[in-house]
Amino acid sequence: MTTGLPDKLYLKIGEVSAETGLAASVLRYWETEFASLEPRKSSTGQRLYSKKNIEQIIEIKKLLYAEKLTIEGARQRIEVRKRYQKPDVSRETLTALLETVRLELKDLRDRL
Repeated sequence: MTTGLPDKLYLKIGEVSAETGLAASVLRYWETEFASLEPRKSSTGQRLYSKKNIEQIIEIKKLLYAEKLTIEGARQRIEVRKRYQKPDVSRETLTALLETVRLELKDLRDRL
């Protein structure tokens, strides 16, 4: 998704603006509207965006400009996606959890 970005850990707001085609003022405004978009700041107060931040910006831009959602709609869509993302849990843990749920359901069925 961000293959055209410079090979750096962090990009300054001007670089992100040039890469995404968004004004720096838009990026600063989105920081106030989307809690998950929080770039680091250098000792001099310069915003430093990570690749993850830039991916979030691209996602927000798509939601607002391509899908024509409002800011509130985009915020809700991001929250739903975050809630239903694939968890970083091992297969064994999920299997054990499913087995526990299965046994609890079986116990409830037997009580009825």
